[in-house]
Amino acid sequence: MKNFFVRYKSPVAVVLAIILLGGAFAFSRIQISLFPEVTFPKVKVIADTGLQPVGTMMITVTKPLENAIKQVPGLQMLRSTTSRGSCEISAFMDWNANIDLSKQQVESAINQAKEALPAGITITVEKMNPSILPVQGYVLDGPGRSPIELNQLALYTIKPYLAQVAGVADVRVSGGKTKEYRMELNPNAMQALRITPAMISDALSSANFIQSNGYISDYNRLYLSVTDATIQNIEELQDFVVSNDSLRVVQLKDVAQVRVAEQVEYVRVNANGKSAVLVAVLKQPNANLMDIAASVTDKVAQLNASILPKGVTLKPYYVQGDFVADAIRSVSDSLLVGLLLAIVVAVIFLRSLKSSAVILLTIPITLALSLIVLLVLGYTLNIMTLGAIAAAIGLVIDDAIVVVEQIHRTHEEHPETPTKKLLSGSVHYLLPAMVGSSVSTIVIFFPFVLLSGVAGAYFKILANTMIITLVSSFFVTWLGLPVIYLLFSRGKHRIKAATPNAHSTSRRWITYFIHRPALSILFAVMLVVASCLSSSNLETGFLPEMDEGSIVLDYTSPPGTSLAETDRMLREIEKKITQIPEVESYTRRTGTQMGFFITEPNDGDYLIQLRKDRSRTSDEVIDEIREFVETTQPALTVDFGQVISDMLGDLMSSTQPIEIKIYGDDQRKLQQLARQVAAITENVPGTADVFNGITIAGPAVEVLPDSRRLAQFNLSSSDLQNQLQVQLQGSIVGSIFEKEQQTGIRMVYPQATQSSIEALKSTSVFLPTGQLRQLQTLAQVNVQPGQAEIERENLQTMIPVTARLDNRDLGSVIRDIQQQIKVKVHLPQGYHISYGGAYQEQQQSFRELLLILVTAALLVFAVILFLFRDVRVALLILLLAVLGISGSLLALLLTHTALNVGSYTGIIMIIGIIAENAIFTFLQFKETLHQASPEEAVTYAISTRLRPKLMTALGAIIALTPIALGIGTGAQLHQPLAIAVIGGFVIALPLLLIVYPTFLLLLFKRRGMTA
Repeated sequence: MKNFFVRYKSPVAVVLAIILLGGAFAFSRIQISLFPEVTFPKVKVIADTGLQPVGTMMITVTKPLENAIKQVPGLQMLRSTTSRGSCEISAFMDWNANIDLSKQQVESAINQAKEALPAGITITVEKMNPSILPVQGYVLDGPGRSPIELNQLALYTIKPYLAQVAGVADVRVSGGKTKEYRMELNPNAMQALRITPAMISDALSSANFIQSNGYISDYNRLYLSVTDATIQNIEELQDFVVSNDSLRVVQLKDVAQVRVAEQVEYVRVNANGKSAVLVAVLKQPNANLMDIAASVTDKVAQLNASILPKGVTLKPYYVQGDFVADAIRSVSDSLLVGLLLAIVVAVIFLRSLKSSAVILLTIPITLALSLIVLLVLGYTLNIMTLGAIAAAIGLVIDDAIVVVEQIHRTHEEHPETPTKKLLSGSVHYLLPAMVGSSVSTIVIFFPFVLLSGVAGAYFKILANTMIITLVSSFFVTWLGLPVIYLLFSRGKHRIKAATPNAHSTSRRWITYFIHRPALSILFAVMLVVASCLSSSNLETGFLPEMDEGSIVLDYTSPPGTSLAETDRMLREIEKKITQIPEVESYTRRTGTQMGFFITEPNDGDYLIQLRKDRSRTSDEVIDEIREFVETTQPALTVDFGQVISDMLGDLMSSTQPIEIKIYGDDQRKLQQLARQVAAITENVPGTADVFNGITIAGPAVEVLPDSRRLAQFNLSSSDLQNQLQVQLQGSIVGSIFEKEQQTGIRMVYPQATQSSIEALKSTSVFLPTGQLRQLQTLAQVNVQPGQAEIERENLQTMIPVTARLDNRDLGSVIRDIQQQIKVKVHLPQGYHISYGGAYQEQQQSFRELLLILVTAALLVFAVILFLFRDVRVALLILLLAVLGISGSLLALLLTHTALNVGSYTGIIMIIGIIAENAIFTFLQFKETLHQASPEEAVTYAISTRLRPKLMTALGAIIALTPIALGIGTGAQLHQPLAIAVIGGFVIALPLLLIVYPTFLLLLFKRRGMTA
């Protein structure tokens, strides 16, 4: 190692320059996203059979599908929701499962069960990942144009144009109206001409087709023979011959009015108070979000400039890339500001611009090397990896400061010795401690492989990024920093020599404390007591939350509410939304939602985008809207969230943090218990948007055919059902091909959608002879009340009562709910309650994090034991590290920060940080002990390491302060971690400077002069 840095100065300098250039290249090539690309182990199945009753749907569809999916390997949990005519089944797989293979296995299981399912069933299977929600959304605005025109522009012009962008998975269009050809039947004319709806349908299906006849070979050419009997336009449809009985040719226009119409859909889409067409862009899982955002923005500009008709424009309502760019810029700015402030600390303590410049240059090289490794490993630059780098910057600065300070101090002690001669000695002296300290901080992240669930998916990536950054820091500090110091050391050095009594002042306070061990013991006991008291009073949560600047408002109107009435209530809410100064724009969907769900016509959601320069937080705006809705529209059930937190909820088992699951086999009893639990939950402080879990589908009109009467008139039940469908919503009986689209032909009665129950009872149906007979003579018509949706978990019926949090932490709210339920709810035999949602994930994560904390402490103990081969010293350093946790807990308590996965990670980091600092002190103590008494060795070691300790602690605290203050977009995600680390650093100073030397002296006084 001797003279290594002098002999290899130029090669190492070139390598460092290459690393800097490589880092710049990696930064330009590394993909950028909001979160790490994690595929969640969830496969969702949605089955649709029309409008079957809930009970029938459960027996004929849900149970067969559940039984089939239950056999898929790796299945952890199965949840289902059965509604009228549709069911939604979520299969949660093991986190180690190959989700693509699992999806194929689910599809295979469904295919095997299809024979037992009703005919005409539609089944969709999707694997769930963060790409299920749009990354960009646009409103198509075209004043004076019909909803059909706008819908067709979106489908056939905009969608294919935006789909050309690399990385775009899908472009979804919602809103507007779908074009169709409507045949409004004339019952009187049909009766006179003896024409029935079945005759019209059969005639169209037998004539409106295109079919191959085979090949014809002629003159060495092969021709395809095709019979094209398709209807080409509305005129041909009107002239279509329905019947020819040799007496009269009956054309369609004789018995029906044919026109272009808007397809009836129980969906409303609104943007900023006006009916609109929304275009949403979804990205592929591994695509670069920022590249897609830029490319789509360019495409939209081209569409607006020259492709779309004059007056038609695409305007953005949601761009996730803007939030991601702001979040990454914010974390980067916090990192840069913290780094510069830390350099200021180095300048103040070292009083050397050269030494500070060395630190300033070392950090970018470390970051560059980290980026290169991240790129090679396929990581993206996201809020987790960037946050990890920002959180690790304190430890990176720590490494650089320790080495620079050692070189600088050696210069002070030997001012006349050239840098080339003392450099290798300084680094060689520190190397064992550098290796031990680096390993002790790196090993604490190894146990994060034990963390599972959504917390593990994201925080394992944070831990891995920390390891990469710290390993890069070690090699750059060990091999690169001395060379950088040499490059800055040209000419004669003018470092002031250290005087023999330089540490005399500092030694007096050290001897004061080491001669009074009771003070150190008392301080340690106080920390233990503080830890116990603060841990019992801490707020607890799950994942750290951040203010995204966008609000998701899910709503449900009472069961059976018409679309028009739901729309009226929502427009009242929109009047309030437009008056809130923080709101920039909003979009609303009714009868459909942004995600992959079954949705009733009285359900939907809002996406409210807030201004960047607002004075209030998203939660404060949510509180105002919630209060207005509860006051003015009490019939609406609402649920508030933010886009990303809602997305994570959709990927987990519940979108709400609070979920109380009541299991039993009697629906009535379950509903009674659910209402009781919901009432208790609503009265617990800190809850909002409480929902009792009972979703009632709208009422139904039940038609019971009289088989004997139908047989009398030679009419089958299916004929009756087909005619009723024509009378109410119409029936698609064919299609017309136009350009790139296929337009349906709907056969329907006049005023079909405006029919009432009484009109249905008195309506007439055609007999096969062409005569009309009233429905009530052929069937019984009954009105049935709405049926509740049925939810099941692992084949057991249950009802989940859910709620959001409102200015209170998750742990205390759940604790209060559990206490009240235990006292007030008496469960019948066979019924039980469990708690899901974020609370279930939190409990699992906390158990795993406690195991990680213990494992990290044991690994640190093992590293120190290998380094110094002294069990008592290793135990002492481990004790200090564990006592340092009290600083983190106190900091969380004083700042009202919840103990969550992020802050827990910060607590685990403190174990390694304190051990790292203690290692350097003991190295100095051990070396001095050969020439001095234990008391002198302790005093000298502490006084010698005082400056680097203060520099590293203050440097790290200042570097983390911008993140701890939560300044900027997305900073709140890593704020708990930064606060926990800063609290640990603050307590680490008295522990390392007062308690540590006292216990060292007590330990070595008994052992004499041996070391």
